[in-house]
Amino acid sequence: MPSRLEQLCIDKGLKMTDQRRVISRVLSEANDHPDVEEVHRRAAAIDERISIATVYRTMRLFEEANVIDRLDFGDGRARYEEAGAEHHHHLIDLESGKVVEFTNEELEKLKEVIARELGYQLLGHRLELYGVPLNRRASASE
Repeated sequence: MPSRLEQLCIDKGLKMTDQRRVISRVLSEANDHPDVEEVHRRAAAIDERISIATVYRTMRLFEEANVIDRLDFGDGRARYEEAGAEHHHHLIDLESGKVVEFTNEELEKLKEVIARELGYQLLGHRLELYGVPLNRRASASE
Protein backbone atom coordinates (compact mmCIF):
# COMPACT_ATOMS: atom_id res chain seq x y z
CA MET A 1 0.00 0.00 0.00
CA PRO A 2 1.48 3.39 -0.96
CA SER A 3 2.37 5.98 1.69
CA ARG A 4 0.37 9.23 1.80
CA LEU A 5 3.19 11.05 0.03
CA GLU A 6 3.62 8.33 -2.58
CA GLN A 7 -0.09 8.55 -3.36
CA LEU A 8 0.22 12.34 -3.72
CA CYS A 9 3.08 11.80 -6.16
CA ILE A 10 1.10 9.25 -8.15
CA ASP A 11 -1.88 11.61 -8.25
CA LYS A 12 0.43 14.32 -9.64
CA GLY A 13 1.68 11.95 -12.34
CA LEU A 14 5.21 11.51 -11.00
CA LYS A 15 7.06 8.34 -11.92
CA MET A 16 7.69 6.43 -8.71
CA THR A 17 10.95 4.50 -8.73
CA ASP A 18 11.80 2.15 -5.86
CA GLN A 19 14.12 4.79 -4.40
CA ARG A 20 11.46 7.51 -4.61
CA ARG A 21 9.05 5.16 -2.87
CA VAL A 22 11.50 4.69 0.00
CA ILE A 23 12.11 8.45 0.29
CA SER A 24 8.36 9.16 0.19
CA ARG A 25 7.81 6.56 2.92
CA VAL A 26 10.53 8.12 5.09
CA LEU A 27 8.89 11.53 4.74
CA SER A 28 5.38 10.19 5.37
CA GLU A 29 6.50 8.42 8.53
CA ALA A 30 8.47 11.40 9.87
CA ASN A 31 7.14 12.90 13.10
CA ASP A 32 9.69 15.68 12.87
CA HIS A 33 10.86 18.00 10.10
CA PRO A 34 13.95 16.24 8.71
CA ASP A 35 16.60 17.90 6.60
CA VAL A 36 18.03 16.20 3.49
CA GLU A 37 20.86 14.55 5.41
CA GLU A 38 18.41 13.02 7.89
CA VAL A 39 16.12 11.85 5.09
CA HIS A 40 19.17 10.22 3.48
CA ARG A 41 20.20 8.54 6.73
CA ARG A 42 16.71 7.08 7.21
CA ALA A 43 16.31 6.07 3.54
CA ALA A 44 19.76 4.46 3.39
CA ALA A 45 18.86 2.39 6.45
CA ILE A 46 16.06 0.89 4.33
CA ASP A 47 17.98 0.72 1.02
CA GLU A 48 21.73 1.28 1.25
CA ARG A 49 21.92 1.97 -2.51
CA ILE A 50 20.18 5.35 -2.06
CA SER A 51 22.78 8.10 -2.43
CA ILE A 52 22.66 11.60 -0.98
CA ALA A 53 22.51 12.92 -4.57
CA THR A 54 19.37 10.84 -5.20
CA VAL A 55 17.78 12.27 -2.06
CA TYR A 56 18.62 15.85 -3.11
CA ARG A 57 17.17 15.28 -6.61
CA THR A 58 14.06 13.60 -5.23
CA MET A 59 13.46 16.31 -2.64
CA ARG A 60 13.74 18.98 -5.34
CA LEU A 61 11.32 17.02 -7.56
CA PHE A 62 8.83 16.56 -4.70
CA GLU A 63 9.09 20.25 -3.81
CA GLU A 64 8.52 21.36 -7.43
CA ALA A 65 5.48 19.04 -7.59
CA ASN A 66 4.15 20.69 -4.40
CA VAL A 67 3.94 17.41 -2.49
CA ILE A 68 6.39 18.57 0.21
CA ASP A 69 6.97 21.96 1.79
CA ARG A 70 10.43 23.36 2.39
CA LEU A 71 10.75 25.05 5.78
CA ASP A 72 13.45 27.43 7.01
CA PHE A 73 13.73 27.69 10.77
CA GLY A 74 16.80 29.94 10.72
CA ASP A 75 19.33 27.22 11.52
CA GLY A 76 20.86 27.09 8.04
CA ARG A 77 19.19 23.79 7.13
CA ALA A 78 16.13 23.38 4.95
CA ARG A 79 13.60 21.12 6.65
CA TYR A 80 10.70 19.33 5.03
CA GLU A 81 7.17 18.15 5.71
CA GLU A 82 4.36 16.77 3.59
CA ALA A 83 2.36 19.42 1.77
CA GLY A 84 -1.34 19.55 2.32
CA ALA A 85 -1.10 18.52 5.93
CA GLU A 86 -3.66 20.06 8.23
CA HIS A 87 -3.00 23.80 8.66
CA HIS A 88 -0.63 24.43 11.53
CA HIS A 89 2.19 26.66 12.74
CA HIS A 90 5.58 25.99 14.25
CA LEU A 91 7.24 26.93 17.53
CA ILE A 92 11.01 26.40 17.40
CA ASP A 93 12.92 25.78 20.63
CA LEU A 94 16.14 27.77 20.15
CA GLU A 95 18.00 25.70 22.75
CA SER A 96 17.22 22.19 21.55
CA GLY A 97 16.10 22.80 17.95
CA LYS A 98 12.86 20.92 18.66
CA VAL A 99 9.96 21.99 16.45
CA VAL A 100 6.48 21.98 18.00
CA GLU A 101 3.49 22.07 15.68
CA PHE A 102 0.39 23.87 16.95
CA THR A 103 -2.98 25.27 15.92
CA ASN A 104 -4.92 28.05 17.59
CA GLU A 105 -8.39 29.19 16.51
CA GLU A 106 -8.05 32.60 18.20
CA LEU A 107 -4.85 33.23 16.24
CA GLU A 108 -6.56 32.26 12.98
CA LYS A 109 -9.37 34.75 13.64
CA LEU A 110 -6.90 37.48 14.65
CA LYS A 111 -4.95 37.11 11.39
CA GLU A 112 -8.17 37.60 9.43
CA VAL A 113 -9.07 40.69 11.49
CA ILE A 114 -5.61 42.21 10.98
CA ALA A 115 -5.71 41.66 7.22
CA ARG A 116 -9.23 43.11 6.99
CA GLU A 117 -8.29 46.16 9.11
CA LEU A 118 -5.38 46.81 6.76
CA GLY A 119 -7.67 46.49 3.74
CA TYR A 120 -6.60 43.04 2.58
CA GLN A 121 -8.11 39.65 1.99
CA LEU A 122 -5.78 37.07 3.52
CA LEU A 123 -4.86 34.41 0.95
CA GLY A 124 -2.09 32.63 2.80
CA HIS A 125 0.51 32.93 5.50
CA ARG A 126 3.26 31.15 7.37
CA LEU A 127 3.93 31.67 11.04
CA GLU A 128 6.95 30.50 13.00
CA LEU A 129 7.57 31.37 16.62
CA TYR A 130 11.00 31.10 18.25
CA GLY A 131 11.55 30.68 21.98
CA VAL A 132 13.07 28.86 24.90
CA PRO A 133 11.21 26.82 27.51
CA LEU A 134 10.06 28.89 30.47
CA ASN A 135 11.28 26.32 33.00
CA ARG A 136 14.86 26.39 31.62
CA ARG A 137 14.90 30.16 31.46
CA ALA A 138 13.77 30.47 35.10
CA SER A 139 16.43 27.98 36.21
CA ALA A 140 19.17 29.85 34.36
CA SER A 141 18.34 33.18 36.02
CA GLU A 142 18.37 31.81 39.59
